[in-house]
Amino acid sequence: MKADGQVILIVGALAAAGLVASLIAERFRLPALVLILGLGMAIGSDGLAWIEFGAHPGDYDLALFVGTIALAAILFEAGLATGYAEIRPVLRPAIGLAFVGTAATAAVAGLAATYLFDLLLLYGLLLGAILAASDGAAVFALLRGSNLRLKLARTLEGEAGFNDPVAVLLVLGLVELIMKPGTGAFDLVLLFGQELAIGAGVGLIVPWIMSRGLRAARFAPPGLHLVGSVTTLALAYGGAAAIGGSGFLSAYLAGLVLGSVQLVAVGPIKAFHLGLAQVSEITLFLALGLLVFPSQFGGIMAEALLLALVARPVGVALATALDRYSARERTLLGWAGLRGAAPVVLALLPVVERVPESIAFLNLTFFAVLVSTLVQGATVEPLALRLGLTGDGGS
Repeated sequence: MKADGQVILIVGALAAAGLVASLIAERFRLPALVLILGLGMAIGSDGLAWIEFGAHPGDYDLALFVGTIALAAILFEAGLATGYAEIRPVLRPAIGLAFVGTAATAAVAGLAATYLFDLLLLYGLLLGAILAASDGAAVFALLRGSNLRLKLARTLEGEAGFNDPVAVLLVLGLVELIMKPGTGAFDLVLLFGQELAIGAGVGLIVPWIMSRGLRAARFAPPGLHLVGSVTTLALAYGGAAAIGGSGFLSAYLAGLVLGSVQLVAVGPIKAFHLGLAQVSEITLFLALGLLVFPSQFGGIMAEALLLALVARPVGVALATALDRYSARERTLLGWAGLRGAAPVVLALLPVVERVPESIAFLNLTFFAVLVSTLVQGATVEPLALRLGLTGDGGS
């Protein structure tokens, strides 16, 4: 019992430290991600060594498991808070950014990585796919406190929701090509189609069924409605992933559908999942900070900076070529695709699969995330002000 109490005390102390870091970040308009990651690095194996994490292969599996649950909760809350009606006007450009933009960003970053690090093409493209993901948690946190025009904010929200599943598919496909050289293009197309179709199907059907049940149980205690919403998240992600679909896409769509129907306890449900998403963010960022070894960053900083900041604007320009965005809006969309926990979680996939060079990719990705968060996270709002893209005025 004493040992259990010590573990719970440590978890509580870490949560309190993460909460304080988030409050400090909010007070001084700093990216909370950086402070929480810094906390994890400070007390981790490469810092004060209070918590040993990352020294054993099983630690990476645990980090990936925690990251998967946290990202699913974050994506579900994003869909729940938005609802289909709000995202519908920008659905086409948001999906274009998530699919075309992510693929183009991955290709540009992958080719650059191949040249900069003297990698084989498949390995370079794998690194590019990892870095192509914009992070839902970072983007949603930024938008919660921003004054961006609604059209741009909704576009970024929609892209962040659809982006992670696409990036995951690209990473899984490239890992498959590297580890199983006989894999062909048709196999990858089949994998992508299966993941997207199953993920979309489960993500639409599960919340439709659950919403009918919640509406029928309108006289039930509010606590049961919260259980129902958590059950929706678990069934959507788990159901899709268990039968070969994209659990992340399913989780986001489930939140989007549930946020679009009239529920009796909609206020408590949204408040609960916002809190759950914020707990997930703190837990995920702290775990990733514990996992990384900053002493291994040497020699990659300039290249990571280039990969983090240059590839996305090219992808955004291609993805929005047929949409009615001005040059100023494209500039902001290209700059606002923040990296965060999602790319680091994606970088864990090849580590768990024992892909060669994957630890180096993890360190490079982590540093690129820090650069992106510090530079882009702190400058999106000033850039929007300078471009005249804040408030409700014109487009």
